[in-house]
Amino acid sequence: MLTLFFAPGASSMAPHIALHEAGEAFESRPVDFGRKEQREAAFHAINPEGKVPVLVIDGRPLTEVAGILFYIARAFPKAELLPAGAEAEAQVVSWMSFIASTVHPARRQGLDAVKAVWPIAEQKLGGREWAVERYSIADIHLFRLFWRVSNSLKLPREEYPGLYAHYDRMMERPAVKKTVAIESAIGYVLPA
Repeated sequence: MLTLFFAPGASSMAPHIALHEAGEAFESRPVDFGRKEQREAAFHAINPEGKVPVLVIDGRPLTEVAGILFYIARAFPKAELLPAGAEAEAQVVSWMSFIASTVHPARRQGLDAVKAVWPIAEQKLGGREWAVERYSIADIHLFRLFWRVSNSLKLPREEYPGLYAHYDRMMERPAVKKTVAIESAIGYVLPA
């Protein structure tokens, strides 16, 4: 049994998309940031950091976006969310590390840091359709962060043609549409 604890629009959107891509049954548990449910003792019993996402796998919690995405990709290989081969897998891990260690922290470092990191992502994408040789969990992770920054900062399309083309392709995926619809219906209350 899988249970995903998520907050609409937060980083947990990436595993939420991946679970829909996998097509496996899972229970959704929204965490309301507006009511500060992530700070309640019941949630801290699941994740002492008080953060989403948390994927509970047969009673065992797994945290952190990259770890959860990797689990989903490996646990449900029919979804083909992780390309085969050592180098291809390493490229996915490289993207995930870049996103987690460089892209994601930039938003807490201020607008200048945010504006500095996206040109690097644009260059790294290099005009390719997907982050690596084919669609993967790296694309889901990249999309979630670009989705947020492109919608909040209105980054100019002409400066980020590759990232916006990637964003547009992602927005056409049924799993992304489903996740956005579910999370939009709940409403976005994102932390500062």
